[in-house]
Amino acid sequence: MSPSSLDELIEALRCLPGVGPKSAQRMAYHLLQRDQRGAARLAEALSHSLSVLRHCERCNAFSEEPVCSRCANPRRDAGLLCVVETPADLAMIEQTHAYQGLYYVLMGRLSPLDGIGPRELGLDRLIARATDGAVREVILATNFTNEGEATAHTVASLLGARGIRVSRLSRGVPVGGELEHIDAGTIAQALVERRTL
Repeated sequence: MSPSSLDELIEALRCLPGVGPKSAQRMAYHLLQRDQRGAARLAEALSHSLSVLRHCERCNAFSEEPVCSRCANPRRDAGLLCVVETPADLAMIEQTHAYQGLYYVLMGRLSPLDGIGPRELGLDRLIARATDGAVREVILATNFTNEGEATAHTVASLLGARGIRVSRLSRGVPVGGELEHIDAGTIAQALVERRTL
């Protein structure tokens, strides 16, 4: 029989997305057998992060300060506010170097089946942020899933009713994509959102 501390470690690793029982077991054995220094570093980094990270008062992303360095940067365009579902989505947009505005991170998306409505998502904080007088356009960059679309629609309705200009990321054929390898829904959307050259 496995020691209970080992079972607890395996169960704790299962909280990670995409990690099932076998993967969690492999990770636990690897950390204990081959990389105890890495395991100690991981434990220390998690503990430290949990004790010092909070949500930025302006964008809701993770930060060690009340206002993160991105929101405090005077070179960012305070008139543009990009709404994303997760910090990972924010990071992907930042990697493009194509956007110099500010962000608001929802930390999720509307999902009535999971009991996540506007109140649980904290849409009132987003509305307050978007109507602070500095924002001239809100760019909705939620995912193109059913929940992401519902979230974008709800946010657009709430902000539009307050006179805020709202736009949505376009979607279509990816750069370097070949039409024969792209699904019909993506091609259809690209045709709808085509632009004049």
